[in-house]
Formats: sequence, structure tokens, C-alpha cells
Amino acid sequence: MRLDVSYDGTDFNGWAKQPGLRTVQGLLEDALAKQPPGRSVPHSVVVAGRTDAGVHATGQVVHVDVVPLEPGEGRVPVDEHGVPDLARMAHRWNRILPPDVRVLGARVVPSAFDARFSALRRHYRYQVSDAPWGVDPLRRRDTLAWNRPLDVAALNAAAEELLGLHDYAAYCKPREGATTVRELQRFEWERVDEHLVVAHVTADAFCHSMVRSLVGTLLMVGDGRRARTWPGELLAAGTRTTAVAPPHGLTLTGVDYPPDEELATRAAQTRAVRTHP
Repeated sequence: MRLDVSYDGTDFNGWAKQPGLRTVQGLLEDALAKQPPGRSVPHSVVVAGRTDAGVHATGQVVHVDVVPLEPGEGRVPVDEHGVPDLARMAHRWNRILPPDVRVLGARVVPSAFDARFSALRRHYRYQVSDAPWGVDPLRRRDTLAWNRPLDVAALNAAAEELLGLHDYAAYCKPREGATTVRELQRFEWERVDEHLVVAHVTADAFCHSMVRSLVGTLLMVGDGRRARTWPGELLAAGTRTTAVAPPHGLTLTGVDYPPDEELATRAAQTRAVRTHP
């Protein structure tokens, strides 16, 4: 079963369940376990992308394997054809969940569907206000205040040098045994209004802190403190950047998947550890 999920990450200690801490995974699994009851109680959910503490999502995707109920077992709502009514179930989950996390939709998917490994690409948005007075109070939870004017042309020129298949060790927090080879497919900046600048970042996958490191490094180019060539030089040298943008400006906006018949093949490709050619 696939669930599409949205949440305000401000008051969460990230996605991943941790003992004694408020996490998105922990609350979602609690809600799933409470409805429906019986043997259909799911195991741990699998997520498309683990978000850090403070990071938001409007298009997060998870999957969960559910054991079917026997006829008459449990109180699962069904439609006129006897098929589980997932819309009604999602409504019940949302009544259990707090208002800062919502299940936007639920549907049955093929057994080959894996929210993490079947994904083709993830899309993120990072919002920055370069207004001299900071951030609009209504956007303070999802927009970074930057106290220097930003040059969008400089931001895009520097971002273009980072696109493609590379080893992004310079932009990733290292994890033992994990590859840092990724394909950055989109990295564009736009000025939405007089003071709001938005970065759109897409890759087949992201390693830990990658988006925030890319954004934080580029902001120093955008405000004129670093040359446009600096981010590309860091990438080539593999020198770890120390410019990591705060989490609250970042939102996971979507995850793309292949057609059903290609899900298993995509998952096998993703599980293979890549090296830079």
C-alpha cells in the first residue's frame, strides 16, 4: 500500500523513528497500527527519503506491506464491491494524527513497489528571503532569512557547473559504507517576487545533507562572497563544504516512479552501489 504524506517538520525530530522523540515515522506507524485492527497491522513503513529534523514535505511517499484480513475480521471499511475503502481509512488515520502531518492519499500498489528503491528521482524546494527586514512572519517556518541581496544569475551560473553524474563527497555528510555518487538532474534558482528566491533541486537520490550543503554553498556565491567557480572547485577536489543551509527552508515536494512493469528493475538498479565512472 502506498501512502502520500505531507508534514510541517518544525516540531519533529526528523522522519526516522527514535526512542523517546517525536518523529514523523513514529506517529504515522502509531496511526496505522490503530486502524485497521487485527492481522492487518503493518510492519515498519518504508519511506522514499528520510528528512532531517526541521525539514518539511508536501510530497513524501511511503509504502507498507499489509497482511489481508479474513472475511469478517476487524472493522475495515469497504466500498460497494467489497474492496477496502482506502479514502475512508486515510480519513480515520488523519483523525488520529496531529495536524502537522497528513495522509493525502492511499492506494494499493504492486508488490514490486518500493518507496525508496523504486524511485526515479526526488524533488526538493528551498526558499530564501533576502529582504532587508528578514522573512514574512507567515513564512518564517519554511523560509530562510538571508541578510544580503542575492544575484539569481550568479546562483544559476554556479549551479549549472554541479549538474550531472558526480561523486558529491564535498556536499554530503559521510556515512560508513554509503556511496556519494549521485546524478543531479536539476538545480535552478528563481526570484518568485521582490524578496523571495527559490531553489529547485532534483536528483535520482540524495545523500545525507546534500541539498542543504548545495544550497548553503551557492548562497555564498549569490551574495558575492565567493566566486562562481568555487562550488565546482569544491566538487572536483572533494573538499567537504562547511556551508550548510538550515533545515527549515527545505521541503520535499515530490517523488517520481516508473510504470508498474518497470518497478522491480528500477529497484534492482538502485540497490546496486554505484561508483563514479
